[in-house]
Amino acid sequence: MWIILLGFILGIALGVISPFTFPIVYARYLSIAVLAALDTAFGGLRASLDGHYDNGIFISGFFTNVLLAAGLVFLGDRIGVNDLYLAGVAAMGIRIFQNLGFIRRALFTQWGWLKKTQAPKNTPSQPL
Repeated sequence: MWIILLGFILGIALGVISPFTFPIVYARYLSIAVLAALDTAFGGLRASLDGHYDNGIFISGFFTNVLLAAGLVFLGDRIGVNDLYLAGVAAMGIRIFQNLGFIRRALFTQWGWLKKTQAPKNTPSQPL
C-alpha cells in the first residue's frame, strides 16, 4: 500500500516541477484521462485495503477507463455535443469520492480511530 502512495506523491511532484505543457486543444482529453486514472488508482487502493486487489484487473481497468473517457470526449467532439465529457466527469467524480470514503473508514479502523460497528439486532418491540 505504501508503494501506491509513494508513486502517487512522486507522480504529482514530477508533474508540478515538469516544464512540459499540453496544447489547450487537448485540455478536455487530458483532464478526463487524469480523472479516469485517479478513479482507477483510488479503486486499486480500495481493493488493496479490502484484500481483493488483482494486478491484472488494475492494469486493464486503468487502460479501459482512460480509453473510454477519452473516447467519450472524442465522440462528443465529433457529434457536436462538446459537454458530453461531463457525464464521465460526474460518474468518475462520484466513484472517486465513494472510494475515498471507504479508504478513510478502512484506515481509521485499522489505526484504531474508529470502532467496527455491528448491525443492530432485530428484537421484537416490547409492549408498554
